[in-house]
Amino acid sequence: MSYTVEERGDLHSLTYRLFYKNADGKVVSPFHDIPMYADEGQNIFHVVIEVPRWTNAKMEISTTEPLNPVKQDVKKGKVRYVANVFPHKGYIWNYGAIPQTWEDPTHKDPDTGHVGDNDPIDVCEIGSKVCSRGEVIKVKVLGILAMIDEGETDWKVIVINVDDPEAKDLNNISDVKRLKPGYLDATVDWFRRYKVPDGKPENQFGFNGEFKDKDFAIETIKTTNKFWKALISQQAKPGELNCMNTTISPEDSPCHVSVDQAKAIIEKVCLLIFWFYCLKLSVCVVCL
Repeated sequence: MSYTVEERGDLHSLTYRLFYKNADGKVVSPFHDIPMYADEGQNIFHVVIEVPRWTNAKMEISTTEPLNPVKQDVKKGKVRYVANVFPHKGYIWNYGAIPQTWEDPTHKDPDTGHVGDNDPIDVCEIGSKVCSRGEVIKVKVLGILAMIDEGETDWKVIVINVDDPEAKDLNNISDVKRLKPGYLDATVDWFRRYKVPDGKPENQFGFNGEFKDKDFAIETIKTTNKFWKALISQQAKPGELNCMNTTISPEDSPCHVSVDQAKAIIEKVCLLIFWFYCLKLSVCVVCL
């Protein structure tokens, strides 16, 4: 299944949104409707790329908005960017998330001793290609890092695009250590310090900052998928999360909507964002 994106609003502004459609032209949520597996038998997963390598804009799946478009994170009314922390430039991998996963904020992880961060599980794709914002790729899992962010478990899965020239040689985290010397150390360093320029303390890590292997990573992903299934069926309390979807059966998800409803919702959301942005800037729409 292939996916396309539709941009709305202005890039690097409060209005920017990236909505998704599947190969049939049906509007879908990148959080709920894109399957976790691209090939379950081969343990190949889908990843939604939020931030291309070397860029700084903090893009993310909006878990609280209808149909969960990708948008730029906002703090104190301004769009967010990560600082360049020497010697790194922006994000040092293609950064994204695995759909149909959720780190449950009520579940204390037995390995880290901390609850989940209320988001889909994060991914660092380490191949040679710089991906496009919003691109949906197929990856194989290599390992995982347990970051502790302000008292929450925030797993970082290390993957590689199955179409990357290096993919045939990278099959586990030990291969990354051997063939990409220094890359994993740089990854820990980046995650440890990237919030320091914003006045926050360094992040901490489970397992003393050591990466766990492929098998551990896959089991962790499967656990977050179980949490997501409880979320989408409303067995778990969603809080502010928006579970609207177009492909999960109504029997399995009370938040299912039709394609026509989804299209109407997108138009309404975009209009509301536009008006809010105009009011925020105290600009008359007629003058734009």
